[in-house]
Amino acid sequence: MNEPEIKEMLADLIWLNALIATELIQVTENTSAILRNSPPPQSCLAEHHALRQTALSMAEKYRPETVLGQHLGKHQ
Repeated sequence: MNEPEIKEMLADLIWLNALIATELIQVTENTSAILRNSPPPQSCLAEHHALRQTALSMAEKYRPETVLGQHLGKHQ
């Protein structure tokens, strides 16, 4: 592999890991809500939001033209 291909592959992996991380946070929130029969604690929701924003920032740094930000805006 040449350097541009390696950079492209790393950008893809960073984006994919950010996607996986944000979806895993959502699965965790949904599971918590189901088990509690109520939403997760507000402190967790606030921290999860901050974590999503960090992952989104990383992903958009390398892949700014995706719908990840739009999709995350729909998470509840």
